[in-house]
Amino acid sequence: MNLIDQRFAELKQQQKTALIPFISCGDPTLDDTIDIIKTLEEAGADMVELGVPYSDPLADGPVIQRASERALQHAVTLKDCIELGSRLRQQGVKLPLILFTYYNPIYQFGLHAFFELLKQHDISGLIVPDLPIEEDQELRQLAEHNNIHLIPLVAPTSNERVTRITKQAKGFVYCVSSLGVTGERSDFHAEIDQFLNLVRSASDVPIAIGFGISSREQVARFEQKCDGVIVGSAIVRTIESNVPLLRDPATKAEGLANIHRFVAELRG
Repeated sequence: MNLIDQRFAELKQQQKTALIPFISCGDPTLDDTIDIIKTLEEAGADMVELGVPYSDPLADGPVIQRASERALQHAVTLKDCIELGSRLRQQGVKLPLILFTYYNPIYQFGLHAFFELLKQHDISGLIVPDLPIEEDQELRQLAEHNNIHLIPLVAPTSNERVTRITKQAKGFVYCVSSLGVTGERSDFHAEIDQFLNLVRSASDVPIAIGFGISSREQVARFEQKCDGVIVGSAIVRTIESNVPLLRDPATKAEGLANIHRFVAELRG
């Protein structure tokens, strides 16, 4: 069984909602990323999105763009991010790992080689935000062949496409809470609850919501509506504010403790 399916099944038995942090790999370094993910697991995360730094993002807001810039200063590559999977397992991390990247790096890498590497390094899921369902057939077939879930995104503007998108979904459906790029928000799309009800009724797999969720109050707001809640920019911003501490061996534990505290508060 894919680890994503296994974790959602465990959470369903426990009547809990998945907390799914997004982090930018290599921010501030790849070694720090390993320590941060270990901290996320200890703080109550259920799976984690591994964001691949990219110089021309479609969906990333300014916080995640800055994180990508810091990682790219150290020449962090797609291959580096995937290989984190094995390094994390060697460190005892058991979380399901989901790679978040854009299509061009995958295409340049080579699709078959890309999926071989994902499988080799125990990556369970894949999110490609700039690949529409009309063009994802080859990627989806390779994902299914390698037991890696290609996780689709649906937005409040795509109601007429929801059934078509969710019909092919594996792992979970990523529901976008707001229009525009990622970033912390104080409010969400006016009809978000109706949208989530629509996705829920159309989907045979769990649904998770992301984009803009940044506080325990907002996580709690969606726990009764969704099987998972994704928190990205708020966690990346917390990492950013602790970069000076993380860079100094004498204060690294303090920086990780600050990240742990924030994520534990999200979990509630």
